[in-house]
Amino acid sequence: MADNQTGDRPSKIPTQQQELPGSEEEMKPRPQFLAPDYKGSDKLKGKVAIITGGDSGIGRSVAILYAREGAKGITLFYYNEDEDAQKTKKYIEAEGSQALLIKGDVADPKQCNYVVEETVKTFGQLDILVNNAAVQFVRNSITEIKDDELERTFKVNIFGYFYMARAAVPHLKKGSSIINTGSVTSYKGHEKLLDYSTTKGAIKTFTYSLSSQLAEKGIRVNGVAPGPILTPLIPATMDPEDVKDFGNDVPLGRCGQPEEVSPCYVFLASEADSSYITGQFLHPNGGTVIHG
Repeated sequence: MADNQTGDRPSKIPTQQQELPGSEEEMKPRPQFLAPDYKGSDKLKGKVAIITGGDSGIGRSVAILYAREGAKGITLFYYNEDEDAQKTKKYIEAEGSQALLIKGDVADPKQCNYVVEETVKTFGQLDILVNNAAVQFVRNSITEIKDDELERTFKVNIFGYFYMARAAVPHLKKGSSIINTGSVTSYKGHEKLLDYSTTKGAIKTFTYSLSSQLAEKGIRVNGVAPGPILTPLIPATMDPEDVKDFGNDVPLGRCGQPEEVSPCYVFLASEADSSYITGQFLHPNGGTVIHG
């Protein structure tokens, strides 16, 4: 069903550009998300997960690995990328799991409530929430950031995480897990992603604070802070000339692929692997040294 799922990972990406939110089907080459060398071992057997931004990119790869690890149901909450979402659904089903697709906007608290309610209604439970949806606008100066862009970035990137967690917590039980997608930019900043980096910093503190609040319930809250990962957001927001050099400045000399990030989400969701880990971040970032 996909191309470019085996072989070497490219260090150069051809120049390309899309409109937001971007389509994985239109990317050349398409990101590597299938993780063919990853073998499941029922770490998430019988679990139910919601993944925001689950139609493509990191979210798609996480969904596939969750299914491979035995999750019985996975809800993909996505914005409007129907073709990508339907393809991810097929991969989930090929792994033996059920998929529920819900199109909507994480910036709307009513829609977040609906996604949680429908998931519990469909699968009878909720065990894992992956907050992953994001938007960014590349701007060279703070004076170029428009009010509507600033508001949209905060509503999607941090308000949406809050709304989803608030709706999910009443349904989570001891052993459940919330996993938030942060970014290397929250640790070192980014001159062209000022508002985006700021929201990612907020996600970091949100993760620390919520983990403390939910510890007594036995609900773990952690995060993953990826470096430069090839997803539809890249050609949809970056200058075409910048796309070809994307990720070349990290020690490993290339951008990462979604399948190189998604195992972190399995680890943090699995009680067998991370039952004593909460309030922490994993850093699949190509070797960037993190301070703080």
